[in-house]
Amino acid sequence: MDKLSLKSYGWKCVLGGEILFILCWLGGFLPLRSEAGISLHHQLFETFPGVVWGTFGGFILMAIYIFIFSWVFAWYYVWMHNGSMKKL
Repeated sequence: MDKLSLKSYGWKCVLGGEILFILCWLGGFLPLRSEAGISLHHQLFETFPGVVWGTFGGFILMAIYIFIFSWVFAWYYVWMHNGSMKKL
């Protein structure tokens, strides 16, 4: 197997993370769950500092969090993968 590129893998993680975030955010507006389930969905997003459900600022702040977390995950994953490729 080849080594992973942090730049390539990182941007793929960001893309996937942002798509999933948007789907989750949109899912909070769909009345597919009970009232308690919808309330819990909103509260889970609001556990992140500064995020207020249903506001434009909260949406942007959460997108920034996803961007940062995606790069942290990518860095760790690439480091672990490429580090395991070294011959002892």
